[in-house]
Amino acid sequence: MTSLWQQTGPTIATDVFDAGARDTVVVGAGLTGMVTAVLLARAGQRVTVLEARRVGAVATGNTTAKLSLLQGTVLSGIREHAGDDALRAYAEANREGQAWLLRQLDAWGAGSAAERRAAYTYATDPSQLPALEREREASEIAGIALAETAETGLPYETAGALRLADQAQLQPVTVLAELVRELRGRGGAVVEECRVRDVVRRGGGVEVSSDLGTVAADACVLATGTPILDRGLFFAKLEPSRSFVGAYRLSGRAAPRGMYVSVGEPHRSLRTAQDVTGGELLVVGGASHVTGRGGDTRREVSALDAWTDERFGGAQRMAWWAAQDYRTHWRLPYAGRLPRGGGRIYTATGYNKWGMTNGVAAGLAIAAEMLGGHLEWAEALRGHALRLPAVADAIGASAGVAAHLVSGWVGAEFSGEEREPGDEGSLDREGSDAVDGAPAGPHEPAEGEGVVVRDGLAPRGVARVDGRVCRVSAVCPHMGGILRWNGAERSWDCPLHGSRFSAEGKRLEGPAVEDLAP
Repeated sequence: MTSLWQQTGPTIATDVFDAGARDTVVVGAGLTGMVTAVLLARAGQRVTVLEARRVGAVATGNTTAKLSLLQGTVLSGIREHAGDDALRAYAEANREGQAWLLRQLDAWGAGSAAERRAAYTYATDPSQLPALEREREASEIAGIALAETAETGLPYETAGALRLADQAQLQPVTVLAELVRELRGRGGAVVEECRVRDVVRRGGGVEVSSDLGTVAADACVLATGTPILDRGLFFAKLEPSRSFVGAYRLSGRAAPRGMYVSVGEPHRSLRTAQDVTGGELLVVGGASHVTGRGGDTRREVSALDAWTDERFGGAQRMAWWAAQDYRTHWRLPYAGRLPRGGGRIYTATGYNKWGMTNGVAAGLAIAAEMLGGHLEWAEALRGHALRLPAVADAIGASAGVAAHLVSGWVGAEFSGEEREPGDEGSLDREGSDAVDGAPAGPHEPAEGEGVVVRDGLAPRGVARVDGRVCRVSAVCPHMGGILRWNGAERSWDCPLHGSRFSAEGKRLEGPAVEDLAP
């Protein structure tokens, strides 16, 4: 399961780990981390980026990569949960993030990584038109002039749409490669396969502990999707969600030329992209669910296929992937100091599926704060008083976490996803249901499946991947949630705060920093 962007983007080499002192260590080599690192390096700082996996391995390399100020119904949601002033600040942050990245791509001679397109938010049913009107009103307050239109270029009927011209769709791995190139040209380094375990204050700076060694620095930026340190309790202020994306070759028809987001269910996101040969593909995203609570995720991918084929006819899936996003209860991103970090640790999170604009804006905000600058709109990204809708959201999310924590532990035996006949082949996987010729036992699931069982009092996760049975603790090392098997991605996902682990127990993403116990 490799995203189209990773398949078609440039290869990015790693630097050798160096334990020498730095001005700033950035943790995470996605868009936020790399933008922040480059801005600090331009100011003369010595910067090292430490990445647990590979550059762009998490959200940035698995996004739909739309650089747009029209973001579905996000603006009306911010207005409801945070108010008009916060809405205006958010819009200005996104304007600056969008403009900065487009300028840089041109300056780097990499303008082809951004294709200009009109963006649309559309309704498929008249009952959804009030949501479009609320978004239009919020956009007007934010200073974004949307056009109402009945013409979308889609091959299926819509009830109405909003349009914003001159937005952009990106090849995000190319963007990251350009950022890495500039950082190295300014003396910085990007070290892959280097997981950071902890950051502590030491004297007037920080000490960053990683699998490859310890680095001293004046400051640290956690650009890890959600903070990997629990200071500030961000895990309790965020809702993690996971979405699937497919890239399809269409038979006998051209793909629509815009970028699209639907309102209502099923939620769908569309854009075009090129495959490795330069051929055009239609990229379709959707099936969003709270991480670890998605039911049979394989069915969600199959549903994405069916939806695309029904509307575009003869669509052949060439690739599929998934991404994780985080949303704050007040709907605004956070970018600033991490509480109890002595003013030396910074973080950014809560982009709510729009990380191309928000990720850049967060980098601009953090770098400005670290360098003593001031961006008026950045104040809104450093925390916000909760209005009643946000309070209700937070209470509901906390109740959901508590319910999943309790329900995970009460059963004497836990079960993984239910499997319909033939489901294990729905993603074109290969593999045997036996190990060394032995049939799957009662606690040895079929190929591609996982279950949680009791081993005495300890919940154990048992999964079969590529013919091999893997047994790990089913308890998330972050806050003790019982993990759920994600059959589409063959991972163990935590329904509490979104930590994810491979079938072998290796930590993939989320607030957890440790692997699963054996």
